[in-house]
Amino acid sequence: MHRIAVIDYGMGNLRSVSKALEAVSNNASVVVTSDPQTILSASHVLFPGVGAIRDCMAELKHLELEHVIKQAAQEKPFLGICLGMQALLTHSEENNGVNTLDIFTGEVKLFQPAKNADGEKLKVPHMGWNQVHQTCSHPLWKGIEQNSRFYFVHSFYAVPEDKQVIAGTSAYPDDFAAALYKDNIFAAQFHPEKSQRAGLQLLENFVNWDGQPS
Repeated sequence: MHRIAVIDYGMGNLRSVSKALEAVSNNASVVVTSDPQTILSASHVLFPGVGAIRDCMAELKHLELEHVIKQAAQEKPFLGICLGMQALLTHSEENNGVNTLDIFTGEVKLFQPAKNADGEKLKVPHMGWNQVHQTCSHPLWKGIEQNSRFYFVHSFYAVPEDKQVIAGTSAYPDDFAAALYKDNIFAAQFHPEKSQRAGLQLLENFVNWDGQPS
């Protein structure tokens, strides 16, 4: 039976994430934990997050989870969500600049003032439903229609150095990376646990994923 560890470092939407996982996990158990051994002994690891990146990295350091996350991301099916995706990059502009986990080489940048096609000023944070265009065939996209809508809440966005790791894009108004992948890692800027049918399908795909990218 699969055992899914949801990493608890005090900054994730843990209840909604764990409940969503339980809803799609017929043959899996879900545990919310900050214990390194529990995380490393799980079959699947989910790294959620909301809030500021400086606080995120400070809590990971305080709980001695930085190396645990890096190890888990090398060894087993691993899903990062929202701030948990941004923390996988090399560096973030947020909070006057913060070094992050450097699992994906790249930067996290602030949305700049912009207008939509109707000339209306776009608000930051980017908050609400937006389409995601799948740019690769990945097991976590199984059963999810192209350009399905997912729920976003973020002011910063990932800019990976290697564009080949982008699994999906969205637009606000320019295209940005809505999902990343490599090897056994998938990361989403949007919140699948808040994204109704498409989001639950992605979580179900994660639960059943063997960690192979195709």
